[in-house]
Amino acid sequence: MNHLPGKPLIEELPSSVAKKLSAAKPNGETVLMQVATDLDEFLNYNPQWVVVTDQQVLVIPEAGVDGTQTMAIGDVEDVKVEERVGLGALALTHKAGPEIQVPYSPSLTAVFAEVADGIRQLTDNEPLTLPTELEQTHCERCSRRLPEKNGVCAACLKKWQTFRRIVGYMAAYPVRLVTTIALTFVSALLTLLPPKITEYVIDGVLTAGWDAVAIPFIASTDRLDRLGLLALGLVVVRVLIWGADVTMAALSRSLGLRAIGDLREDLYRAFQMVPIRFYDRRKVGALTSRMNNDTDRMEGIMVYDFYFVFSNSLLFVGILVFLLWMNWKLTLFVMAPIPLILLAGTKIWYRIMTFWTQWSGKWGRLSAQLNESIHGIRVVKAFAQEAKESERFDQYNEDLRDVDTRGERAWFIFFTVTNLFMNAGVFFVWYFGGRQILDGELTLGALIAFMSYLWMLYQPLRWFGDFYSYILRAFAGAQRVFEVIDFEPEPYQKPDAVRLPKLEGGLKFESVFFGYDPGKPVLKGVDLEVKAGEMIGLVGKSGAGKSTLINLVCRFYDPDRGRLLVDGVPMTDVNLRDLRSQIGMVHQQPFLFDGTIAENIAYGKPDATFDEVMRAAMAAEAHEFIVKKPDGYDMRVGESGGRLSGGEKQRVSIARAILHNPRILILDEATSSLDTPTEKKIQTAIARLVEGRTTFAIAHRLSTLRSADRLVVMDEGHIAEVGTHQELMDREGIFYRLVKTQQETTLDMFMTAVGVELE
Repeated sequence: MNHLPGKPLIEELPSSVAKKLSAAKPNGETVLMQVATDLDEFLNYNPQWVVVTDQQVLVIPEAGVDGTQTMAIGDVEDVKVEERVGLGALALTHKAGPEIQVPYSPSLTAVFAEVADGIRQLTDNEPLTLPTELEQTHCERCSRRLPEKNGVCAACLKKWQTFRRIVGYMAAYPVRLVTTIALTFVSALLTLLPPKITEYVIDGVLTAGWDAVAIPFIASTDRLDRLGLLALGLVVVRVLIWGADVTMAALSRSLGLRAIGDLREDLYRAFQMVPIRFYDRRKVGALTSRMNNDTDRMEGIMVYDFYFVFSNSLLFVGILVFLLWMNWKLTLFVMAPIPLILLAGTKIWYRIMTFWTQWSGKWGRLSAQLNESIHGIRVVKAFAQEAKESERFDQYNEDLRDVDTRGERAWFIFFTVTNLFMNAGVFFVWYFGGRQILDGELTLGALIAFMSYLWMLYQPLRWFGDFYSYILRAFAGAQRVFEVIDFEPEPYQKPDAVRLPKLEGGLKFESVFFGYDPGKPVLKGVDLEVKAGEMIGLVGKSGAGKSTLINLVCRFYDPDRGRLLVDGVPMTDVNLRDLRSQIGMVHQQPFLFDGTIAENIAYGKPDATFDEVMRAAMAAEAHEFIVKKPDGYDMRVGESGGRLSGGEKQRVSIARAILHNPRILILDEATSSLDTPTEKKIQTAIARLVEGRTTFAIAHRLSTLRSADRLVVMDEGHIAEVGTHQELMDREGIFYRLVKTQQETTLDMFMTAVGVELE
């Protein structure tokens, strides 16, 4: 569908639908959204159009005379998107009348989720806020399915633009680049000389009538002198070619390695700077595949093939000019198959590119499965599912093999056929060239030289054939690499951002709506004001929105609607580095880096002294177990802190937060992995830590939140209750029921344990 620029929810109406809309819509109404679904009410592939104005929702079938359904905005009781088997549906519930169901295929899920959210805003009498772009599953230009969401269409990929961008990394080293190109030019010119020298050897020395042939730069008429000088010339030319090629190869490899190093640095920085939302729908293994496999293919172009592109291009053009100059009639026979080769290459571009794009995606899926199974190896073994994981891997591996085989087969057929076409020119040259010799129009030396140039002409063509296959793979990888690099980073460099080098810690949520998926809000109109230095306990069932609220405080995400202010300034206007550098977190599942214990404690303050690190560890009750380790604070914790127990990792994480000395502290089940004696010590440490800081604490053991200034009870994305522990207990609402349920569960578990012991 064609969209208006920057308005993905305004699609161009066909004339038949435009007429029906004009008849059903009063002139004063403004169209806010108009999008097409690909299914009709009977689940057939017949488009329907959903048009939303400021007054009503219309569902207009593209085919047929009538059948338009309407519902006034004021009559909409509820709007939602429903996931069904193999499809989805936009469901509009009428306050008094029949419901409207609009089915669609899964490829349109993101579009209709945004439509539902837009209708919901209108029914709530809120200003309509629509996205400027949506996740793409199909190419807007050719409508082909993309290899992955928001990916690049293989058929519409601008290959020369991609190649220039790759070369752009090499242009960062102009001296090496210019020198390499100059040597390539010299080498190409020198390579044209040996066949011509061979012609002079045959016609000017070895055959009858040699004395009538003038040889440039050789005045002697003695055959031996001529032969010796020509042979010496061949040696000198070959040595010069060898010297130019060796120097060029060394420079080119040095240039390519520097360029690919810069590219990998840019890719890694992009991984660090893209927002959390980028990772939500992508697997870690698939992303690491871009750093490993995709950049590896680009490295082949930058390091090994760059100068071959220039040298073979120059060689092809130079040889073609020589052939036309020597004998234009024979050259036409040589050139006859080239248009067919170019035409076939153009036709096969999309087919081969599609295979290599699929290959990259399937390799990423294989890497993701391998990464997942290795990280979860304990779970795999605990449930004896080694065979099942092996079957999954085999399936992904077979999918990768199949697409690789199809790609290689298509390329092999193309390459062998073009080879046959190229060799056909040789037969024509021998026949017609031989006739020209018999007719006295051509000398034997000229024909031998012509044949030498002919084989030299086919050499770069064959190389380009091999290179064409490789460059298609590299382009498929390059588009995945550049997708990450081009992804809009977090606004660390926002020029007009408000600097807050020292936060007070006051936060205010104003009618905040947010959802990880479009049209599925997790937070629904949250209003909450937190004073600087206040401790807030977040309470609620799983999925109520507690962690989502924390994610907004850290600005991992921005609200879809509403505002979040910090110290009275909209968070979107605050310098991101100022904000995050003053936030400390202790997670339920703490993450430690593969370094020493001291390095992990000092992660948020790299310039901390050892005394500061040790004092933080003491405050977190971690010093005692650290000094018992073989290397003490210098002990390496292993990947993800695997050499430490869960409680030890949590105490190191708390020490890290203590040393960081944040203004806003977030405790997400901070004592969940500790035994009871250690938990009491940690509670004392946390009590000291939260003093003077704005603190958000999430805990499923509600008794641990008694010290909070206020408890915020969340229920299905809304703030249901706010008050102190005692106030909420007296109210006997949601919090009261949660506490009673937890107490009863704990008592039942205790009685069961006692009963087992008595037996």
